[in-house]
Amino acid sequence: MTTQTYYVPSDSRWPIIASLALFLMAFGAGSLINGLGREGTSPGLYLLLAGALVMVVVLFGWFAHVVSESRLGLYSAQMDRSFRWGMGWFIFSEVMFFAAFFGALFYVRVLAVPWLGGEGEKGISNQLWQGFEAHWPLLSPPDSAQFPGPRAVISPWQIPLVNTLLLISSSFTATLGLGALQEARRSRAAAWLGITIALGLVFLSLQLYEYHEAYTKLGLTLHAGIYGATFFILTGFHGLHVTLGTLMLIIVTLRLLKGHFDAQNHFGLEAVIWYWHFVDVVWVGLFLFVYIL
Repeated sequence: MTTQTYYVPSDSRWPIIASLALFLMAFGAGSLINGLGREGTSPGLYLLLAGALVMVVVLFGWFAHVVSESRLGLYSAQMDRSFRWGMGWFIFSEVMFFAAFFGALFYVRVLAVPWLGGEGEKGISNQLWQGFEAHWPLLSPPDSAQFPGPRAVISPWQIPLVNTLLLISSSFTATLGLGALQEARRSRAAAWLGITIALGLVFLSLQLYEYHEAYTKLGLTLHAGIYGATFFILTGFHGLHVTLGTLMLIIVTLRLLKGHFDAQNHFGLEAVIWYWHFVDVVWVGLFLFVYIL
């Protein structure tokens, strides 16, 4: 009977460097948002960019080290389970991240705005802005002098609908790519993943065009009251995740072409596809609760 030993990674400098990068990013973002420092000389932006640059170096270096160990055959079945649990908890943390923003949207729409309109148990809040009419999308915020609402909202049946179809289709192509690899059809797998990457890039291009139209023609900006703020926070963070997911797909596709994956050993690629499915599901929620309802 054979036994597998528990793999203990060698000492690594990457965790401490990653911690420093996160500190720089957090401190820089906080300084930038709060305007710390003398007027026009806030170091926040520079600290944020420096932290982001260091984090990029950490990610490339750390993952390259993990890939090297995997290629050397150092990982056992126990390590495979550890990676799977780790990716599962990472996606769960992302679920909670978006749950917080969806929760904020729910609180504003279902509770705060009706209260300001005189409804519900805290309807007395209407005294703050008498005459305010509660409705959603909120085109006329209570303090419209400081935060003017948008002139119009984006129709869900144009670019958002197209983007929904693109991401749903990309989930199918990603799954087909994984299935092809599991059948040892490497070229077909690379082709399906290439289509998935193309769909992701088209999605991002259309979202950038939508943002440009919103800012220049609709008056829908981050300063357009609570509707503008929730719209751009939710769709913007999702766009960031699509960008990261597309980069991850590009990297695993290049690794596939270099022969790093086979029909039995391909969790790096599988984990990216898990993440891509999560991003697609979040978009369906955004399409329903931000654009339609």
